[in-house]
Amino acid sequence: MFITRISCQLLLLFLLMLTLLVAAGSPLLAATLEVDDCIKCHSLEPQQIAKDGAAHQFAINCLDCHARHRPVNANNIPSCADCHAGSPHYELISCSGCHNPHKPLKVTLTGELTTECLTCHDQQGTEMTANPSMHADVSCNFCHADTHGYTPDCTSCHQPHSATMAETDCAVCHAAHEPTVLAYPDTTADMLCASCHTAALNELRSSPSKHRDISCATCHSDNHPAVASCTDCHGKPHASGIHDRFPLCMDCHNTAHDLDNLR
Repeated sequence: MFITRISCQLLLLFLLMLTLLVAAGSPLLAATLEVDDCIKCHSLEPQQIAKDGAAHQFAINCLDCHARHRPVNANNIPSCADCHAGSPHYELISCSGCHNPHKPLKVTLTGELTTECLTCHDQQGTEMTANPSMHADVSCNFCHADTHGYTPDCTSCHQPHSATMAETDCAVCHAAHEPTVLAYPDTTADMLCASCHTAALNELRSSPSKHRDISCATCHSDNHPAVASCTDCHGKPHASGIHDRFPLCMDCHNTAHDLDNLR
């Protein structure tokens, strides 16, 4: 009991002295901090800035953000908007949800984020809006996980079209933010097409016509399901009377994959 009473008395005495010092404008409380003083107590933050501080390492110092120390300055944690402005991304409310100011480019994604991401990645948002798919039903970091810049393998969610397809083959035709728009170069391997169109390729390879030596992407160019017109390559090779009587090439030639099997 005696010790407790002494402790209370000492605490009251300390508070009284602190009050008098503040009221008197004590030079002890008004002492000017230097940047080198910060690391005496805050060892982690300078290490983070030195490693991953980006412009925060070179363009500013501790005291540029943290003007004076508590209790002299009760609110010495600044708002990011004090310096960062001029784009929709800087208008977001909770910067610290993704950014640690001492390593600002080491972005950590938590929760379900889409609106926040699109303030920088607006092109991806435009693609997904213009070409709706099931990808638009999930948040950005459902695929891009917890770390900014991470890109998953398509096969982590999607089964390949065939057992011979590799992860790198997916991007030949599909863009992740508009996956239903199939666009491909004219160098696309026939075996990728055969992953879905097996019967058509088998028919083509079994045909005695010259078409069997032409790649799928030559006739079905650029975008799926493009189909070339026979006249694009062949013009009108027969007498005009035949073309008048049979305006569709397939009236006689079965299919382009089995051209010589005349009906």
